[in-house]
Amino acid sequence: MTEEKQATLYRMVMKKHLCPFGLKSLDLLRRQGYSVDDNWLTSREETDAFKAKHDVDTTPQAFIGEQRIGGYDDLRRHFGKEVKSADETSYRPVLAVFGVAALLALAVIWMAGGALLSVRTVELFIAFSMCILALLKLQDIESFSTMFLNYDLLARRKVPYSYIYPYAELFAGVLMVAGALLWLAIPVALFIGTVGAASVFKAVYIDRRELKCACVGGGSSVPLGFVSLTENLMMMAMGLWMFRYFGG
Repeated sequence: MTEEKQATLYRMVMKKHLCPFGLKSLDLLRRQGYSVDDNWLTSREETDAFKAKHDVDTTPQAFIGEQRIGGYDDLRRHFGKEVKSADETSYRPVLAVFGVAALLALAVIWMAGGALLSVRTVELFIAFSMCILALLKLQDIESFSTMFLNYDLLARRKVPYSYIYPYAELFAGVLMVAGALLWLAIPVALFIGTVGAASVFKAVYIDRRELKCACVGGGSSVPLGFVSLTENLMMMAMGLWMFRYFGG
């Protein structure tokens, strides 16, 4: 018979604090087939005493046999799983935005009884993408504006534009979803899209600067380049395309 794999875990479980990494460590060990001796540290004094005894700075702490593995990230490394650094480049936020926008566009078309693969589906996809991207920027507009000022040509001349941009993007996106006031939405989308595309192209492809993209908000780890250029080109294309509805 195969001997059962054993692990010991020490984690904080207090009335006002339940350590999320402790829960993740417990779950990971169990998913790896370990029977876990789950020890709760129920007070700050108990936690500090544990840290002093084992000469560690943080909890949770996992042990397999007599070997101390460490915290949640250490456990992931021990089992050969990926551990991402805080500043590691990731396109996941962008994929999430475009994925959700596509699903919303399809859902609206489905509800309206139209053809799922149609011109209007693409229009809605771009408009929803603009709205979601604007929402991400507006979550922390100070962080967005700071990152935006690193490369946007107009914002560098007129700092208030770095605060106006996400509202303008949201405004144009909402109107394009509704198909309303296009005489106003179209020039807004064309303006911010053109300025944005020129700014990104200069920063990345002419000046060869390596910057983070503010397209999904100020805390983004997405590199400035193709993604941000695509966002702005989509707004330009949407504005030009929707001229066909002008006056409608």
